[in-house]
Amino acid sequence: MAASQAKPEAKNLVLPGVDTSAMTPRERQEWSALVSELLAPCPAVPVSVAQCVLEQRPCGSCAQAAKWVANAVRNGASPDQVHHAYAQRFDPSSMKAIPIDGSPTKGPDDAPVTIIELADFECPHCAGAVPMLDAVVLAHPGKVRLVYKSYTLQFHTRGEPAARAAFASGMQGKFWEMEHLLFERQQHLEDADLERYAQMLKLDIAKWKADMQSPAISDRIAHDHKLGEDLKVKGTPTIFVNGRELDIEQDESLEQRVASELGTPPVATQAGPPASVPAPSSSAPKPR
Repeated sequence: MAASQAKPEAKNLVLPGVDTSAMTPRERQEWSALVSELLAPCPAVPVSVAQCVLEQRPCGSCAQAAKWVANAVRNGASPDQVHHAYAQRFDPSSMKAIPIDGSPTKGPDDAPVTIIELADFECPHCAGAVPMLDAVVLAHPGKVRLVYKSYTLQFHTRGEPAARAAFASGMQGKFWEMEHLLFERQQHLEDADLERYAQMLKLDIAKWKADMQSPAISDRIAHDHKLGEDLKVKGTPTIFVNGRELDIEQDESLEQRVASELGTPPVATQAGPPASVPAPSSSAPKPR
């Protein structure tokens, strides 16, 4: 994306509120050129990021975008990579309207940041994402809402029974407790294991078993899976932050994204980003 109007001189550009002191001369020049080319992420503001910041336009996202570009340059991203990732991160067309519609949630409904995770209970990388998600929610009390959606990969035969167990536990107010048990004991997801976990949570077992096979939970699983297909989910876990997909391999970390959305400095957390299990194609459904 290139700005259509006159842009500030790129050489040694200085923008208020953006610290470039740690950059090398080459990085600073590259960053200056990029923020002078990229369109500001604000609706109906056809100017560059740099111009938006310099003119102090009433758009809170411009300084955030300039800092994001600086971080990408410092991390060694090429200009082409920055352009591609910037479009995914800031272009209004990349934002998805993802319905919550009764999915399990953690955190206040009016939280300024909503994280939506599409995950598979048999996916090892989804299990690896749990500490990262917990750390981010804990680091920003009252400001993050976490939403779980089920997207079981075809080659995971115990993923759907586990999802049914978790959703049925949610009918008794214990979804997140069961979610943690299932991911912690991922190698043991047979029917007897699932019932033992329900007993550990002191659930009404007869009700839990009936709910597992209920039309409501069948509809929830089918709805979530169709949503994943509509979103063209490439693997699990897939994470959206305020409607924008987080690229856990090339983008900033989840904590950096959440902090950016909140307009606050990132908080140091112990959990790093997980990899992902690719979704199967129609021709080669192979896990890696």
